Amino acid sequence: MEDSTYNAKSCNALEKVYYRPIEVAIRWCNLVEFEKIILDKMENNILPTIEMFPKWPCLRLNTERIYDAIENNEMPHGRDGKAIQPNDHVAVPRRTVRHADLKEWMQRRYPDQKPEFLFDVIERTTHAAINADSFLALQVERDALKARVEKATDVYKALKSEKDAVVRERDECSESNKRLSALVESAEKQLSTNERNTLLVLIAALCKQANIDYNKAGISSALAAATDEIGAPITDDTIRKILKQIPLAVESRSK
Repeated sequence: MEDSTYNAKSCNALEKVYYRPIEVAIRWCNLVEFEKIILDKMENNILPTIEMFPKWPCLRLNTERIYDAIENNEMPHGRDGKAIQPNDHVAVPRRTVRHADLKEWMQRRYPDQKPEFLFDVIERTTHAAINADSFLALQVERDALKARVEKATDVYKALKSEKDAVVRERDECSESNKRLSALVESAEKQLSTNERNTLLVLIAALCKQANIDYNKAGISSALAAATDEIGAPITDDTIRKILKQIPLAVESRSK
């Protein structure tokens, strides 16, 4: 029966509290699946020879590295997993190193090496050059970039809101112009030809009275602006359409 409270990630299957140098080398070389074969073949030898394992030359080198660190006091060691007093002599076959001491030594001497039995996934994927100071610097840079992104997002939202308002206003004006044009067209349809010509002639007379040349380029825009000023806007296109009808109306009335 499985215990749902058990945390399988609380330990590493390859990890031990302490190691003999050959056990470190086996794990360092990622040869744990061959550990029993290696240990059986070594029998009472302290170091594996090249002839024993020609396919794994690093096995001997890594074992020598551990012994070298012990001999030169680069890494604390003990006797069969137990701590010793300074200057205590320990027979070579009984020398052991603790997991924590081994990890600290590996980080210091071989920062590019991250064997799985010593380092977790995050530690193995973190670049060796990233220390606490550089990590904090990266955090500061990240926070600054995050603040810039948030500010840019706020500016974008404000600009989008303004754009949406302009689009709505444009659409409303367009709809108003359409309705106005429809009303003008409807009114034109309701007027008789004679009535429409009369109104057009009247417009021509008013233009002459006011010294306005209704044939002049841009006059429709000026009249559209004037209608907007009095609160009864008529589109430029509608005015242009009406002005074009004036000559025919005048000619019709003068006959």
